[in-house]
Amino acid sequence: MSDSTVAEMVEFELVAPERLVQSKSVGMVVVPCTEGDIGVLPGHAPLIGTVRPGVVDIHENGKVTDRVFVSGGFVEVTPDRCTLLAEEAIAVADITRENADARLAQAQGLLEKAKSEVEKSRATAAVEMAEAMLAALGAGAQQH
Repeated sequence: MSDSTVAEMVEFELVAPERLVQSKSVGMVVVPCTEGDIGVLPGHAPLIGTVRPGVVDIHENGKVTDRVFVSGGFVEVTPDRCTLLAEEAIAVADITRENADARLAQAQGLLEKAKSEVEKSRATAAVEMAEAMLAALGAGAQQH
């Protein structure tokens, strides 16, 4: 790889509690953050952000080559690296409508039964994550 090729890539690592999900040089990564989606290109300004439930789009050679659903977490960006620490990470291709529907039903049930503010907050977060997972399925169908 020439120096100019390396300069056009950003090192991307996606880490979930149970494993290293991705580790490779990519052209761009789009991360769903609480303040909005951020596109990370080589030379990006340093930042640390909170990741919301949604899809990480991994771009190589000017097109999306991989899509991973994350349930939340944190991202650290430097000019040459993007590290995403996710609570949960699932390839969009591995998500089934049945699984996402079941998660949503379970989360809604928890929300209905929640008594304390902590329980309500956790259940609301679970509902938002399941809804984002369902949205990822819809967006995945539109992408192809």
